[in-house]
Parts: sequence; structure tokens; C-alpha cells
Amino acid sequence: MPALALLGPRQAGKTTLAQAIAGSRDTIYLDMESTVDREKLSDPIAYLSRLEDKLVILDEVQRVPELFSALRGLIDAGRRSGKRTGRFLLLGSASVDLLRQSESLAGRIAYVELSPFDVLEIGEEKHTNLWVRGGFPESFLANSAANSLLWRQYFIRTYLERDIPQLGPRIPATTLHRFWTMLAHAQGGILNAAQLARGLDVDGKTIARYLDLLSDLMLVRRLQPFHANIGKRLVKAPKVYVRDSGIVHALLTIVDEETLLGHPVVGASWEGFVIENLVAVAPMGTAAYFYRTSAGAEIDLLLEIPAHGLWAIEIKRGLSARPAKGFYIACDDLNPSKRFVVNAGKERYPVNAGVEAISLGEMAALLAALSRGESSGKE
Repeated sequence: MPALALLGPRQAGKTTLAQAIAGSRDTIYLDMESTVDREKLSDPIAYLSRLEDKLVILDEVQRVPELFSALRGLIDAGRRSGKRTGRFLLLGSASVDLLRQSESLAGRIAYVELSPFDVLEIGEEKHTNLWVRGGFPESFLANSAANSLLWRQYFIRTYLERDIPQLGPRIPATTLHRFWTMLAHAQGGILNAAQLARGLDVDGKTIARYLDLLSDLMLVRRLQPFHANIGKRLVKAPKVYVRDSGIVHALLTIVDEETLLGHPVVGASWEGFVIENLVAVAPMGTAAYFYRTSAGAEIDLLLEIPAHGLWAIEIKRGLSARPAKGFYIACDDLNPSKRFVVNAGKERYPVNAGVEAISLGEMAALLAALSRGESSGKE
């Protein structure tokens, strides 16, 4: 594609991938939050036309919506002269605005979502630290638990008071902070819009608008229920997760592992952490769901993987590898091709016929191998 848009909150990841894409090519980097760089693009056609042999990296490009029409003209002109691919790399941390503005580049752009650090990017001995601090580089790499928490609290404040208002929504920062905190308390729960509305003294439509905003900004995940025609009553509302575990803990003022282990959110926090890591490395086109019947049959994470069918995953925070009875009933309903229990252990072994216990790291590696078209030999 002539333009590649990288969406996500991980600035370090965006920079690294930009460098990898650039390779040994000549590049021009422009930061759209820099007054000097924005001034260079006061006449974007004139400035960018003379750079057609370079890779132009435009960071925080959602700040300059007027630039997209110019990019479209430059890309189309380049196509006519034989320069079809690799001319522009667009970086943006505010996906909703970037996606809206880049609609004019349909057919000329590809998108890559960059999540925070995942378990495959760090050593196994640091997985607990990643869970507690989350995957934002500055938080994960902080020199102390207190400084990590402080960075996340500043991030939350800055996002609410500066970044979101710049995108257009006029929502009081204190209200959105309360809503985000309520979601952290209810981490992994079935969405109860009426209860949230009562807590904020607003109506259900307002809750839906707040949730849409945080989802579009990749701060919250709505895990949809899997629907199947099996003659049973199924839960139809989504489960809601604050996507980064470190942000969950910052919203709840959980500073370290010891505090987390004594907090009621610990199980739901671990579940959300596992889900985010597995979804991040799953093959392109994978759809993630949960499954629950009104009678209590449940699968924590159901992955529909292209060419590999349904994979059912039970998530256990401790070392236990015994799924609940509801997991077996749910598997009988859906007959998934693979069945796993992801727990905090380090070994992979059969629990019983058709169900394997596996660590988070190995489960992530297994999915990543599928993404690369490889086989572990133990699938």
C-alpha cells in the first residue's frame, strides 16, 4: 500500500516499527505536534512533492486533518508515474480520529494496530511485572513500582484532560475518569449499562457514547458473546475489559503485586491480561468471543481462527489446571477443535482427553506460530 497507518498507544513500538520499515532508505520524520514541522507543511503539495524518493513519516497525523486530501493527490500522482508503494508512514495514537480522516485514502492505505508490550517481547521471568505494570514502555521499564504507578496516573490525567478534548468530545474529565474507574472495578463483567448509568446519573445512551469513545481509542475492549444455534439461552451482552492491566491497577491505585494479590479485582485483571496478550498475537482475521449460557456453561475466551477453527480457552490465575464443569458443557455445545487451560504454571500437559494445560507464554507462542504459518508440532 502507498500509505501505512500505525494505530496504537505505544509510541516506542511505533518508532521501532517505523525504523524497521524504513530500513536503509532515506527518510524524513515530521511530528505534527511540532510547530516547526507543521509550518513546513503549510503548502503540503509543494513540500512533499519533492520528497517522492524518500519515505515520509508523519507522526500524530490526526492533528492535521487537512493533510489527508493532499496525500490522496500525491499518492494518485505517484501511481501514475510508477511509484506505487512505501511513500508515507502515518503514525497516530488516536485511532478514532485517524480512521475517520483517512477514509479519503480508501484503497491507498493499510492499517496496523500496535498494542503495548506482550509476553513474547519480554523474558518469562518478567511476565508478572508486565501484568502488574501493564505494557506501556515507560510504565513497564520504570525504575520502581511507585514511579511506574505515577507514570500511569499522569497518563490517565493527560489523556482525559488534553488528548480526548482535542478529538472533539466535550465530556468533563472527572466524569470520564469516574466511568473509566467504574469499568476497572467491574473488569471482565457483563456490561450492565443501567447500573453504570445510575452510578453516573446519566442515561443509557450516554453510557453507550462513553463506551464507544473508550473502545475507539483502544482503551477498552468489548468482548462479544459467541452466538450459536444450539437451542439454549445465551448471554447476549458483551463483557467489558480495560485493555491494559497496568491502567486497571492505576485506576484502582494498586501499586505492586502484593497489593494486587489482595485486591478483589485480581482474578478479573489476570483474565483481561491473558485475553489481551493472546488476541495481540493471534493470526490476522482471528475473531475473539466469550461463550456463556443462562445455565452457567462458559468459555472465557473463544478464538475463531482462520483455517484452524474454534479454540476454547479457560483462564486460571493460579496453578490449577482443572476447568470448571461449565467449560466442559460449553465445549460439548460447540465442539471446538482445540481446548486449553491457560494458567500461571510453566508446563504444558494433558488435563484429560482433549484438554491441555498450558502457560500464557507458550499459548501466545503457539498462536504467534500460526500467524507466521508455522506449526509447533504439538497443536
